[in-house]
Amino acid sequence: MKPEVSIIVPVYNVERYLEECLNSILNQTFKNFEVILVNDGSTDRSGIICNEFSEKDSRIMVIHKKYGGVSSARNIGVSVARGDYIGFVDSDDRIDNGMYKKLLELSIQTDSDIAICRLGREIDGKIINPIEEEFNKELNGLEAMRELFKGQLYRFSLCNKLFKKSCFEKIIFPEGRIHEDLSTTYKIFSKSKKSVYTNYIGYIYVKRADSILTSRFNEKRMDAFLGWEEILSFMSEKYDGLTNEFISCFTYGCVDNIYYILNQVEETDRAKQYLNSIRKLVRKHYKKIILNESLSIKYKAMITLMVLSSKLLIAHNNIKKNIKVGNVKDDSKTKYHSSNI
Repeated sequence: MKPEVSIIVPVYNVERYLEECLNSILNQTFKNFEVILVNDGSTDRSGIICNEFSEKDSRIMVIHKKYGGVSSARNIGVSVARGDYIGFVDSDDRIDNGMYKKLLELSIQTDSDIAICRLGREIDGKIINPIEEEFNKELNGLEAMRELFKGQLYRFSLCNKLFKKSCFEKIIFPEGRIHEDLSTTYKIFSKSKKSVYTNYIGYIYVKRADSILTSRFNEKRMDAFLGWEEILSFMSEKYDGLTNEFISCFTYGCVDNIYYILNQVEETDRAKQYLNSIRKLVRKHYKKIILNESLSIKYKAMITLMVLSSKLLIAHNNIKKNIKVGNVKDDSKTKYHSSNI
């Protein structure tokens, strides 16, 4: 029987978490799905575990390949998917047993191209963002894109969403990057006419201490700005009416990364290199940032400091650090003062 849903799981060196992930998928109350495990050159037992699961359940397909990254694995998964709907699960996370039933029913009932649930965040075995009262919300194409950048209901993660396969026509994940969701999800939403959101927590994101995105600043984080350069060009051309939303989202991303660079990159020259890369892109959109009524003065001040000079921003941050530890006394000759940016 042809599967209704294809669930794509990139796998790379996750032997500690893979069985829990796969069991959470196989325990779904909805049963008409296929699981596409793309073993991306794992050097631990992950590939063996994939094979063991496929021998037990005919719905599981395993593809073994040389390492190419998450985007490469997802591209292969999409290319062989047989379902009318596509979902993604990261191999070190897990899902609630009713997730795909809920999302598929919502998509069919509302004739939506994309169904979205709330993403639960788990730290030390506990969900840190439980819901109080469940609700659903239908959004047309423009409203769904606006919400993607506002980020109040959902963000760029692919894994808490179920997509009609037609949304992936001519969509290719950028290989060799992290932040592949950021670089791709907006394109998928641009192909959809309608989405539906439920605040039911279906997908459980488990924070790992060894993740690139949860550890100290890593150069690969700068891949986000390759994505943002594409996003800003695309959105400015096709969704000019959402300028406030996508410029705000871009600015928040910039300030987050600026903060991490200033506080986690110890080599000054390397910090300047990262900041100058961000600065180059920010300067192209600086006027829109300053005129954006949705942004607070704190964010605009941080961006302005960087546009003026990365050295000035680093010096300002160092003074703030010194003030906090009591190394700089408050006297009338001090030119810079600590801020709440």
